[in-house]
Amino acid sequence: MRIAIAGSSGLIGTSLVRSLRSDGHEVVRLVRRSARSADEVEWDPLRQRVDAAGLAGCAAVVNLAGAGVGDHRWTEAYRREIRDSRVLGTATLAEAVTTLDTPPEVLLCGSAVGYYGDTGDRAVDESAPPGDGFLPEVCVEWEEAAAPAEEAGVRTVFARTGLVVSRRGGAWDRMFPLFKAGLGGRLGDGRQYWSFISLHDEVAALRHILDTPELVGPVNCTAPAPATNREITSAMGRVLRRPTVLAVPAPALRLVLGDMASDVLGSQRAIPAKLLESGFSFAFPSIEQSITAALGER
Repeated sequence: MRIAIAGSSGLIGTSLVRSLRSDGHEVVRLVRRSARSADEVEWDPLRQRVDAAGLAGCAAVVNLAGAGVGDHRWTEAYRREIRDSRVLGTATLAEAVTTLDTPPEVLLCGSAVGYYGDTGDRAVDESAPPGDGFLPEVCVEWEEAAAPAEEAGVRTVFARTGLVVSRRGGAWDRMFPLFKAGLGGRLGDGRQYWSFISLHDEVAALRHILDTPELVGPVNCTAPAPATNREITSAMGRVLRRPTVLAVPAPALRLVLGDMASDVLGSQRAIPAKLLESGFSFAFPSIEQSITAALGER
């Protein structure tokens, strides 16, 4: 199968490319510079340009591109970057696939459990409405940007991903050194739910989506049992054999992180109903298993 991937250099994209190629699939990577090899396609998502000819023959197009939500303080300029990198990129690819003589069978777009906003203790599946705030608004626009592909009859899926547990990048990559140094602890009161997924299961879930024609629309890519921040803190301490007595009070987080603190302190209890109903099996369903798996990454 020939598969085009945007965001191939990110945490998830790198692992997905490696997994697909190891099984003999042909992967074409979208790059934001001139293509240097036959497996690259040039694109400029912010200017909404892509070399559509490079997508010809692809059975699937995957868009995982987007500025990191936790990489910078949320200034107005960075808010625009978070939104534009997702919405404009998705719109560009959705439009491009409709111009092909033979469109791909599936357009798999990245999204996030941030769609649901703060759900408190309430568990939500893919049928839940969007929440309120910046991240839910971005997620709604992000998914709506794929409308041209949907209207053209391309199976379109939105992988609403939770926090990826990995040592290779993302939020967890920054947490491991703190906990190993004995400086880890709960955030706020620790009662907020975090919807997590191991990197292994994230890649497996994306491949399952590509191979399962029945999966359409939003699909929660999260482990089946979300854990509270307090439970995650305890699990990190047990696996790493380090104390976790420290705690960061909510006011301090708001002072340091600004608006982004609401995402850290908010509670999202997302359930992967569609994945489970479609027969997907998690290799690392618990938080302790996911942390252990991350420590074994190479």
